[in-house]
Amino acid sequence: MQVLQAILLGAVQGVSEFLPVSSSGHLRVVQEFFGIADEFGLAFDTMLHIATLLAVVVYFRTDILHMTRAFLSTDPACAHDRRLAWLVVIATIPTGIIGLSGGDFFETADILYVGVAFLVTSAALTVADTLSRKSLHAAEGLGLGRAVLVGIAQGIAIMPGISRAGATMAMGLGVGLDREQAARFSFLLSGPIILLAGVNQGIDVLSGGAVIPGIAASVTGFVAAAVTGYAAIASLMAYLKRHSFAVFAVYTAVMGVSVLVWRLTG
Repeated sequence: MQVLQAILLGAVQGVSEFLPVSSSGHLRVVQEFFGIADEFGLAFDTMLHIATLLAVVVYFRTDILHMTRAFLSTDPACAHDRRLAWLVVIATIPTGIIGLSGGDFFETADILYVGVAFLVTSAALTVADTLSRKSLHAAEGLGLGRAVLVGIAQGIAIMPGISRAGATMAMGLGVGLDREQAARFSFLLSGPIILLAGVNQGIDVLSGGAVIPGIAASVTGFVAAAVTGYAAIASLMAYLKRHSFAVFAVYTAVMGVSVLVWRLTG
């Protein structure tokens, strides 16, 4: 049973991490609904995030390789890749500050607030998709201030129910990117913060402050998250070439209302 639960949580994490629907919100709802929050705690959640980080690295391996090489080079031909690498670093700073200052509160927030957060995600996607002005053709064209705004949006998304992907993509639209480029920058930006979260949680695990399930459950959950995460990235990148965020705005609105009704009537 534990293995099946781990696969379920891994699949939920993989799909919802990169679709703008809030992976942390879905994990909280699934854990609360099935009563498995104690057995699969924050350490397991973070392990699933590491699996989705692997999906990002594999899918964007060419971009990441070029950015890494450019970061260490002064070759003018690498200027665009070097600028993108610095934008990712700069945007990560406000995310880290927000996460360190309010992470504990947001991670333990009542499920009622998770429902409200889903509605916030829905509103953000709707407004950004409707009012955005696509003035930039690539994420490399972002100014430092605009990159910081995307990083702040990612930091706010530590609240379960506020989608990290949704918040960063909505802000990306707001600062001038088209949907496909907003998604690309969002995915690249997810790497450092997922890695930092994994290191932080790993310290807790080593010090005995966090618990993970058995090896079989951990491995199957990890694989499920990695595979479904890669599929979610590929599917969303293809989808956004021709479609808006409307379906995700509707979905998160339904999730928000459902969670609120469940919490208030349960």
